[in-house]
Amino acid sequence: MSENTTEVLTGAAVLAAAVAFVVYAGQVSGFSGGAQTYPLEASFRSLEGVSVGTDVRLAGVRVGSVTEVVLNPETYRADTTVSVQRGIEIPDDSAIVISSEGLLGGNFVEIVPGGSPFFYAEGDSIEDTQGAVSLISLLLKFVSGQAE
Repeated sequence: MSENTTEVLTGAAVLAAAVAFVVYAGQVSGFSGGAQTYPLEASFRSLEGVSVGTDVRLAGVRVGSVTEVVLNPETYRADTTVSVQRGIEIPDDSAIVISSEGLLGGNFVEIVPGGSPFFYAEGDSIEDTQGAVSLISLLLKFVSGQAE
């Protein structure tokens, strides 16, 4: 009889671990059934290290994610769509920048808020963009002594 109890407890523990993993994976991927978002567009010269699903942060807090990246064949820029949580209003003179989490960390999209009393509406385009800066090219310039 004790073997049967042990099997049931082990099965329950495995099932609880599987449910915990699914919940954790949903939180990490940004999946939430009730979250309402609105799209904003931006065009970057370089989108190095950023892809669909990358975090969009404001003041270091995740407020959305990158939902679409398309190469514009006319301008050779990366046309990007980001989704931002409803209720978070972005001033219409804000900038959007590709930032790095550190020397060895990945990249994320950062919204640098402006001071305008007017806000972006759904589907608006953020004009003030700054693409990714390649750490390797910066180091090569430093080592070779080149100045821009």
